[in-house]
Amino acid sequence: MKTTKAEETRNRILDAALRLFRERGFAETTMRDVAAAAGVATGAAYYYYRSKEELVLAFYVRTDQEARELFAAALAKSKKLDKRMRGLIEAKFAQFAAHRALLTALLKAGVDPRDPLSPFGEETRAVREENIAWYARALEGSDVTLPADIAPDIPRLLWLYHMGIIYLWITDDSPGQARTQRVLDATIDLVVQLLKAASLPFLGPLRKKAVKVIRAFE
Repeated sequence: MKTTKAEETRNRILDAALRLFRERGFAETTMRDVAAAAGVATGAAYYYYRSKEELVLAFYVRTDQEARELFAAALAKSKKLDKRMRGLIEAKFAQFAAHRALLTALLKAGVDPRDPLSPFGEETRAVREENIAWYARALEGSDVTLPADIAPDIPRLLWLYHMGIIYLWITDDSPGQARTQRVLDATIDLVVQLLKAASLPFLGPLRKKAVKVIRAFE
């Protein structure tokens, strides 16, 4: 598909912003800096992006779009849910590897759903829902069959687990984020085993309570 001049300019501004965020830091970078690095007037930068926050939202959307092919490939490799989940999470590690400093700077925004940059906020709902949908796809045709009363809510629960692992990875200063890998190795099988056990009849009351907790995050 042919890229329009406006799209090229928009992408050039975003590329410049991400480069500066990596080199200087998010707080230290100004829109004027971004414009200069992109080779456009400051007014032009504001025309395409009203703020640094809009640049970050554009980054979220871009990585979400780029993840589609990676996620599809990860799901195609195996029917085992643990391997599918690991594939989705490790695809995000690969995408975010060059942007850990930016993501670290955004952690405060992440915990406040009222912040436009929070992954739990209204502005990021479309990205969030698409990622949750990928976990629904990971469950479909996998080696785990869920009880009907909790099946619609489990993709969101898995996405919350995913976000917890990503948070740990962002803050992990161990070499190669080895600590995160150990946690992932120790917990991913546990999550899958709990899902498999959820179909046991005597766990019905507990499932109902779990659903309430999951839906509290909606």
